[in-house]
Amino acid sequence: MLELQAQPLSAEAFADFGDVIERNDSKSFPINSGRTQRHHDLATVEALGEEARVLVSMFVSQPVTLPLELTFLERHPQGSQAFMPLHEERFVIVVAPRGETINPGDVRAFVTNGLQGVNYKAGTWHAIQSVLNVEGEFLVVDRGGAGNNCEEYALDIRVNCGEPE
Repeated sequence: MLELQAQPLSAEAFADFGDVIERNDSKSFPINSGRTQRHHDLATVEALGEEARVLVSMFVSQPVTLPLELTFLERHPQGSQAFMPLHEERFVIVVAPRGETINPGDVRAFVTNGLQGVNYKAGTWHAIQSVLNVEGEFLVVDRGGAGNNCEEYALDIRVNCGEPE
C-alpha cells in the first residue's frame, strides 16, 4: 500500500496537476460600481472533443475518515475538472501526473486551507472528492458531451493528514 502524508496546498506545488483556485490580488479589480472585487481568470477550463461543453454543477460530499484509504484514482481525459468549496470546507487532494499508467512514486497528497479550490488539468489522475470534518458543498466546473470522460486506475493508497486548527 502506498503511504502518503498530505502537504499544505500551494499553487507552486500543484502546478503540474492543474490550478489552485483562490483569491489572487494581483489579478483582481473592482466592478459593480466598486462594490465587488473580481478575482479574475483563476483557472483554465478545458473541454476537449466534438460536442464538448462546459458544465457547472454543485456536489454535496460526506466527510471521509482519516487516514483516508483509496483503492483507485480516476481521470477525465477530455476535460478539466474544478472544485471550489462554498463554505470554507477543507478537503484532501490526491493526484498523479497525466499518462496511461501511474508510477506510485509520482503520487502526491495535499490538504486545502478551506479557502482554496482546485482545477485538475485534463487527464490528471486524482482521488474522489474527500472533504474533511463536515459535509461539503462544492461548485464544480467540468466537461459535458459525447465520449467516455472518466477512467479509473486501481491503486491502494493511505493518506495521513495533519489536522491544523
